[in-house]
Amino acid sequence: MTPRAIVLFCAASLLGIGAHYAAYAASLSDPASLNEQAPAVYKAKFDTTKGPFVVEVYRGWAPNGADRFYNLVKNGFYDNARFFRVIEDFMVQFGISGDPKISAVWRDANIPDDPVKQSNVRGNLSFATAGPNTRTTQVFVNFGDNAGLDGQGFSPFAKVVSGMEVVDSLYYGYGEGAPGGQGPNQGQIQMQGNAYLEKAFPKLDYIKKATIEQ
Repeated sequence: MTPRAIVLFCAASLLGIGAHYAAYAASLSDPASLNEQAPAVYKAKFDTTKGPFVVEVYRGWAPNGADRFYNLVKNGFYDNARFFRVIEDFMVQFGISGDPKISAVWRDANIPDDPVKQSNVRGNLSFATAGPNTRTTQVFVNFGDNAGLDGQGFSPFAKVVSGMEVVDSLYYGYGEGAPGGQGPNQGQIQMQGNAYLEKAFPKLDYIKKATIEQ
């Protein structure tokens, strides 16, 4: 390939990346429009810096949560998102966009609560919540038996069906987040995105890409 051809190839590649990002950002800029009903059962694959893991989602467990998760994964919300809260023997939490502009439009995109039909046992996923009917985009995977969360309204909607060893290996050295601990401050993540995390917490693992498996 000649030098000129290399330059043209690189320019075309950059344009392709820019177009892809523009489409991604546009699809996530209006939460109300991402309201597709999920299949009764589906799988989502997460390619991470530690390897892949797959979750299976059951709409019958928690339909509102399953639908929201389906739309977020399908439209690229979790791509490049950090596992920002990893508490050994408890859970790993993710779901704040690395792009502050995307975070801003989803911050108050709440979904109604689902009744708790399953328990927060090892490998099950639930949405994080700040109180009744406040679930948005953040989810967590239970490392152990956290049945105490059931009575607090945390409704599992999925479980890890392969790659739990990958989930177990995610970096947990920063501990609990601020202000209770020395880990990442969620408010700062919302405002500054990955720029804040890459500078202050560079060891965090992250999702390279999440996809719905057909």
